[in-house]
Amino acid sequence: MLPNIPSHLSDLPIYKKAMEIYILSRSISSYIQYDLSDLKSDGTEDSDIYFSGDIIQQSVSLAPEIVNAELESCSDRKYEHIASLQRLTNLLYKSSYRLERSNSNGKDFLPILRSELKKFKILQRHWMLSL
Repeated sequence: MLPNIPSHLSDLPIYKKAMEIYILSRSISSYIQYDLSDLKSDGTEDSDIYFSGDIIQQSVSLAPEIVNAELESCSDRKYEHIASLQRLTNLLYKSSYRLERSNSNGKDFLPILRSELKKFKILQRHWMLSL
């Protein structure tokens, strides 16, 4: 992620929750990937496999946006990072619903991810007020 972040930023509850979401989404994606990686009987791949990569890509971007918003001195740029964080959170939520429609046993873990995202949104609202 970000190798040299100040220690006070890594202690933020929102940053910690972003890291938990990243680890959880990576685990879910790995689990789902095994079910979706096989080719269908007609020789095509399951298009839902791309959503498993989407949740990783979106969740890996959460923590850097938090750090960038914290370190930004210009308020306009700070709010750009906040808006980006909100977009990523919403996309992650939508991707989890798309994956839940897939033909995988791992879809049972997606409600856990959405529960963590709800907690993250609450932390996000409190964090935005403190900036």
